[in-house]
Amino acid sequence: MNRLLKYYEEHPFRTILMAGLFFRLIAAFFSKGYGWSDDQFLTIEVAKSWIEGTDYYHWLPSADGTAQPQGFSFFYPGLHYLLFGIFKFSGITTPQVEMTIVRLIHALWSMLTIWFGYKITLKLSNTKTANLAGWLLAIFWIYPFLSVRNLVEFVSIPFLMWGLWLILKNEDKPKVSMAFWAGFLFGLAFDTRYQTALVSGTIGMVMLYQQRWKEVIWITLGGILSVLLIQGVVDYFVWGKPFTQIYGYVSYNATHAGEYTIGPWYLFIIFLMGIIIPPVSIFIFAGFFKSWKRIPILFFPVLVFILFHSYYPNKQERFIVTIMPLLMIIGIIGWQNITKDINNTKWIKHSWLFFWVINVILMIGVTFTYSKKARVESMVYLSNYINQFNSFVIDDVSKNVLGFPPQFYLGKHLDYYAILQNNGGYETFYKKSSSLNNPGFILFYHKENIESRVNSIKKIYPQIVFEKKIEPGNVDKILYWLNPINDNQDIYIYRNKAVISDE
Repeated sequence: MNRLLKYYEEHPFRTILMAGLFFRLIAAFFSKGYGWSDDQFLTIEVAKSWIEGTDYYHWLPSADGTAQPQGFSFFYPGLHYLLFGIFKFSGITTPQVEMTIVRLIHALWSMLTIWFGYKITLKLSNTKTANLAGWLLAIFWIYPFLSVRNLVEFVSIPFLMWGLWLILKNEDKPKVSMAFWAGFLFGLAFDTRYQTALVSGTIGMVMLYQQRWKEVIWITLGGILSVLLIQGVVDYFVWGKPFTQIYGYVSYNATHAGEYTIGPWYLFIIFLMGIIIPPVSIFIFAGFFKSWKRIPILFFPVLVFILFHSYYPNKQERFIVTIMPLLMIIGIIGWQNITKDINNTKWIKHSWLFFWVINVILMIGVTFTYSKKARVESMVYLSNYINQFNSFVIDDVSKNVLGFPPQFYLGKHLDYYAILQNNGGYETFYKKSSSLNNPGFILFYHKENIESRVNSIKKIYPQIVFEKKIEPGNVDKILYWLNPINDNQDIYIYRNKAVISDE
């Protein structure tokens, strides 16, 4: 322990980086599955279906001309399309192996957030503050888990941090090249997640107020070039006109925002206060507001981002994670300024001790989490029979919204029918069953009324037999217990012997 402490005293930044990398590598190998629907079905599933030679999720123009732009950038899924193409060429075809490599790449990519976050804090403050901010960015309890997810809200952060660092580094002796590349990086952040324009745009407005006109012009040019090359050229190649996906995204969200998670305007503030762990979260917010005059280039982008998402009706927690590293940096800098002229009282020390104890406990639990385990493992199980059936059925009649099956782990995207309340339940299924392919499996989500539901399906497929029960992971169970909206359920797999015999 003494050697470790001595090494940290001599090499604090290196130690922080190694700690961050260590836990991200653990997450890469042990935190399987996916966190939300978007990080699986807007990236992995789309890219893999293209590799299969299909457009299962209808992102591309159709032969009959009925397909419309889905409104999502091709940039991030396109990178995975190239990566999966390399896997296919190299003979790597096992889904779990492919995803382990994907998680490792994301773990390394997220290290840039720690690197540039530390540099930014050191530039704006001192070594002590930079060390504290570095530790937060490295081992804050949710970060290793988020770092290996295919979540555009988190993947876009290194682009923002890198660009901001170039601007701050360029502050004393402005260089055109630095400003241009900062803008190009901001453009890549936008190409990954459109809402990051709130951050980069506000940074530009602050710089205009500071009369840094020349830099803003070159930042703008760099951003325009990045967006033009990726959003403009790619959309033109696919759809025949540029920026089609952006237009589709704006149009969709302008009319469908109210159809998703709705909450009060203060929802994200409560979320941030809770997830950062009080009372340290109170310290960070106090430091944030303390710094508005001293560090406007960080304060106003964070403020605008929070205000916009507080106003916007669709309030999903993942939306706000993009701004959390910058909030932590400016909050820690401000809090250190608040406490520099007072003695560190016992309650402040105890508050930080409480924070780190709870943080480590949560981090260990979450970093080993196999998220959406039941849904993933059910597809893995079905993959053992992939050449023996061409369709399956999901019975989730107790729900109005289906937990989509992640068919990436099945190895092929097949047709499936979902029995839901909002599409007519069993009555509609009975009417359509004669026109459906004879399914190889029936997957029953949830254990409620399982016997009567199985008997209902047996009226059509009398030869179905129980095959396997797949249970959610422990954290999935806890999340479902805390809030049933986290629909992580038991899945009962029944095999149709008329399609797949016992032999």
